[in-house]
Amino acid sequence: MGTKPPLYAKLLHLWRTDSARLQAWYTGILAILVFSAACYAFSTPLSRLSNLVFDEYQQIKPRPGFQAPITIIDIDEEAIAQNGQWPWPRSVMADLVDRLGNLGAATIAFDMTFSEKDRTSPEKTIQNLKEMGAAIEFPAGAPELDNDKIFAQSIARNPVVLGIAFSNEGNSAYPTPKAAFGWGGHDPKSFLSRYKAALVNLPELHDGAGGLGFFSFPPLEDGIVRKVPLVKSAGGKLYPSLSMEALRTAQGAGVFKIRTTSGTKEVDTGNPGIVLIQAGDFEIPTEADGQVWIYYSKDMTNRTLSASKILGSTASEQELQDRIEGHIVLVGTSAIGLKDFVTTPLAANVPGVFVHGEVIDQIISGTYLSRPDWMVGAEYSLGLILSLILILFLRPNRPAITFTMTIALIVATGALSWYLFDKYRWLMSPIVPAIAVGFVYITVTLSQYLNNVREKRFVRGAFGRYLAPTLVDQLSDNPDTLKLGGEIRDLTLLFCDIRGFTSLSEGLDPQELTKLLNGFLTPMTDELLSSGATIDKYMGDAIMAFWNAPLPIKNHNYLACKAALSMLDRLEIHNETTERPIRIGVGLNTGDCCVGNLGSEQRFSYSAIGDSVNVASRIEGLTKQYGLSLLVSETVLESPDFASDQNMEIIEVDRVRVVGRSTPLTLFTIFKPDDDEAPDGFDYKSVHADFLAAYRAMDFDEAERLVLTLWSKAPAPLEQFYDIYLGRIATLRSSPPAEGWDGVYTFDSK
Repeated sequence: MGTKPPLYAKLLHLWRTDSARLQAWYTGILAILVFSAACYAFSTPLSRLSNLVFDEYQQIKPRPGFQAPITIIDIDEEAIAQNGQWPWPRSVMADLVDRLGNLGAATIAFDMTFSEKDRTSPEKTIQNLKEMGAAIEFPAGAPELDNDKIFAQSIARNPVVLGIAFSNEGNSAYPTPKAAFGWGGHDPKSFLSRYKAALVNLPELHDGAGGLGFFSFPPLEDGIVRKVPLVKSAGGKLYPSLSMEALRTAQGAGVFKIRTTSGTKEVDTGNPGIVLIQAGDFEIPTEADGQVWIYYSKDMTNRTLSASKILGSTASEQELQDRIEGHIVLVGTSAIGLKDFVTTPLAANVPGVFVHGEVIDQIISGTYLSRPDWMVGAEYSLGLILSLILILFLRPNRPAITFTMTIALIVATGALSWYLFDKYRWLMSPIVPAIAVGFVYITVTLSQYLNNVREKRFVRGAFGRYLAPTLVDQLSDNPDTLKLGGEIRDLTLLFCDIRGFTSLSEGLDPQELTKLLNGFLTPMTDELLSSGATIDKYMGDAIMAFWNAPLPIKNHNYLACKAALSMLDRLEIHNETTERPIRIGVGLNTGDCCVGNLGSEQRFSYSAIGDSVNVASRIEGLTKQYGLSLLVSETVLESPDFASDQNMEIIEVDRVRVVGRSTPLTLFTIFKPDDDEAPDGFDYKSVHADFLAAYRAMDFDEAERLVLTLWSKAPAPLEQFYDIYLGRIATLRSSPPAEGWDGVYTFDSK
């Protein structure tokens, strides 16, 4: 009998070793899995809780007012009392616009639409009287009686931005945008919600306006305006927001530039979207759908001026000029009856025009809230890490320590979230990590409680026959007494392609075609490899190669040019031994690229992607446009070795815009100098430079004279090139370019 308690004690030790600490770990891991599934199912409520936290942060630390030149003209109760009920006659609105224009407003943006004819117009009244039989005549030179025309004339002579509102109710025609959009990579319309209807302005008002922007906010889940779109898509066109358009017109800019994840120097991470929008001098980081988080200040009220002061005489001229001159003026309303109110994280019932002012102010100040698309993943990862820490350091029988650690981890999560907001203006929600830790704690604690209950039952069942009831109670109350892929590199890229390959291969059977290609690709590859190039791929009759990866190569752009010239030399040797001579085009460009093992999990290769790759391909395609075998961009020539190499002649070819890129490229060609001296000491480089200067100055007669001189005396590789310029000059002489032409030739096709 005396040996049984020790045996039971050993059994109990083995059971508790597995079920206490390890079982707590198993329970915690299971809790993490359950929580992950719950987060996926309840992502919307979690997002709303996160937004409430972000609202609280803004209330604690609102954005400091930047004092950007913004003035809000408020159609308030005082203005309504002074000028009558809304809507005011358009003649009054014309007076308001002219007054603001005379005071020097940089731009005047309306947070409203003028979609219907003015029913108070004198012309309308006269027409009604005539229909009733009245005879009304006006002498010559009578003033304009159509208020809408008066307003349209006022809009046309002042820097005005009109507002429109989009919706998905019904269908309607869309007005023509006043601003153009340019982008590289994916079409941004694919990332934007499409709208079916719009509330637009009268055509005569629209035609005279200098800008057009939407002021409507997207549907809000809880009615709080936290984010606004800067661009929308409707009818296959892009439209800027009212704030963006006001900023553009105030700067006199013409085009919005959009950068997407596949645009210049951007790596597509699998979640494509818009990255940045440029409005004049300002670059605005956005979310993938073109929206920005608004970091509110408490400053807009101080920049508000009642419309009654503009239309009346209660303010001095100097006071008004100080508030208006050089300012972006937003015209909106706070009159209660007009119901143009929204809720922001800082306050309820805020005039909607204040939101546009906040957006402009934070763009000018360069102060943005940021919640990158990876932040949600980071929050879940943080929750996972903290939960694992809690699980690893659990003390099953010391609940106070476990509880203290849980609270400490939750507080640390909140502190990290606030620090990122306070220091870097990053929006990292503490909700998911805190709930994850709390859920693991509750689950493990509940599991431990159930285990303790089960353990007590075990103790009572195991020892009830061998110990006194009081000892069994002690054991059950204190069972511990029984315990025994990719990097950014500067690369020089080469594209090489056979000219007229389709006609060249006509009549060849597969074996002959293979022999032709192999005979071409082999010597070209030899030259590339001997120069340190990496052969990226063969694309039929084309080659893509690059220098400076995977191994760094000094002066890789210079070596690439030498390799290209050697390829042309080898090609001439090859053509002497074949009945089918080959002509090629080679394009070179230097720039930053993403290089590494790219592809899928099943198949990948070492390759390079990026805007510089696309530019190199475009340059190669332009060789046939100029009758040249080799074209390089100006970035390729940024090496001191070119100046000391006497075996390279470098000639500027043109400044061009290629398809998909708005920034002009300066192109050059490189060839080996002729051994024979130029006739009569003719300095064709100097004459060539004079020719380009005359051409870009639109002095086509002088340019033609110089081309004819160059055509007869310049090196042989340039003869066809000058023929092409002669044809272009003839075309430009018959159809002269617009005044202010920058000499850049734009290509419409690849």
